[in-house]
Amino acid sequence: MIDFAFILALLNDMFFAMIPAVGFALVFNVPQKALKYCAIGGALGHGSRFVLIHFGVPIEWATFCAATMVGMIGVHWSHRFLAHPKVFTVAAMIPMVPGVFTFKAMILLVEINHRGFSPELWALMMENVIKAVFIVAALAIGLAMPGLLFYRRRPVV
Repeated sequence: MIDFAFILALLNDMFFAMIPAVGFALVFNVPQKALKYCAIGGALGHGSRFVLIHFGVPIEWATFCAATMVGMIGVHWSHRFLAHPKVFTVAAMIPMVPGVFTFKAMILLVEINHRGFSPELWALMMENVIKAVFIVAALAIGLAMPGLLFYRRRPVV
């Protein structure tokens, strides 16, 4: 049985991931012909992360898998269109930046400053900070993964 609510939520997620991907591609002066590929990369990355999270994968690992996939697709597009892979991949990674966790951590830090230290607030803040750090690390390693696998001078094994 097809779950139409899930498919609709996935399409919604992918559509709204395209907007910041194109916006940051414009900020990074990506050539106009590559903008649609940045949008597709952002949608595929965020959509694949959405699917993995839906099926129970932790957000850090889902982000790593999605970032690796976007990196691989970016390498393919770079060979096809004779451009640097970062043209396609960096803007596509932006929608997966952990803004919510960072925001929550900063709000909790301000609350600790305002109310005073409590172990509960500190634990919540540290949980959000660590989650944000691991998501950013997953983005960075996933983005570097194609280079680590394909552009090595020595074989992996």
